[in-house]
Amino acid sequence: MNPDRAPYAGLSPDTVLDAVDASGLLGDGRLLALNSYENRVYQVGLDDGGFVVAKFYRPDRWSAAAIQEEHDFCAELVEAELPVVAPLVFDGCTLLRHAGFRYALYPRRGGRAPSLESHDHLAWMGRLLARMHGIGARTSFRHRQRFDRAHLVEQPSRAALASGLLPVHLEAPYRDVIVRLDAGVAARFEAASPVRNLRLHGDCHPGNILWTDAGPHFVDLDDARNGPAIQDLWMLAEDEQAMRVMLEGYAEFGDLDPSELHLIPALRAMRQAHHAGWIAQRWDDPAFPAAFPYAAEPRWWQEHIDDLNQAADALA
Repeated sequence: MNPDRAPYAGLSPDTVLDAVDASGLLGDGRLLALNSYENRVYQVGLDDGGFVVAKFYRPDRWSAAAIQEEHDFCAELVEAELPVVAPLVFDGCTLLRHAGFRYALYPRRGGRAPSLESHDHLAWMGRLLARMHGIGARTSFRHRQRFDRAHLVEQPSRAALASGLLPVHLEAPYRDVIVRLDAGVAARFEAASPVRNLRLHGDCHPGNILWTDAGPHFVDLDDARNGPAIQDLWMLAEDEQAMRVMLEGYAEFGDLDPSELHLIPALRAMRQAHHAGWIAQRWDDPAFPAAFPYAAEPRWWQEHIDDLNQAADALA
């Protein structure tokens, strides 16, 4: 079997359990697959009654150096007493290997989604993100991608066109709207330049924040990249008032260049373009047709093109 078409074909339950045992922990056989598409993530029971979360990285997505940068960033944030779920350390290592897979083990942390209607929650998130960005600004990732047009518009659109999912009669309209969208994104970044790039969470949506009675904690820095600070705020703000509240909290610990607010339509458009291309690029992974069956329907691609046209109009 071609590993590129089924990258997790060899990741059996026994392999997962053996990988946990290989770390020096002792599993008890309890195994629960958690919701994840890019990687494979499992809750694994331990002999002492506890749990760990085992994350198996998609082969060839990130280099080992890039994964280590994510882990080191997590450790830096934890050292600064930020609430981040960081990988466990075994003999000085966080990135482990077993049966051809790279993986990491995390403590299990529960919680609920944040209440984005709550001013307190929004201001709290603003303060935390300002502290995270203060640490993120100390240096840059050297091995991880940036939030730029090459990685979030050009590459995903090429994947969509090459996938066979995009109906032939929609290829020309799709190419046209990608050109318009890319030009609009470029213009927004040029107008806001120079844009300060720093290490970010990168995928800071409500699903990657868990709230407990003690407050929030961040999970899943798998998409950590260099980019503008506003990238970590806009997905949490449902409207302009919510953004104002977050920025008030942010201002207690950091400064945000107001010009970055004009990047939000560009970042939103880039995320839209990337999402479709990501599905197309991963279509050979059996998990993707099962999770996103609508991506095989011409109607969905027409709606996607319509959405991109609206985004391009907004950028203009």
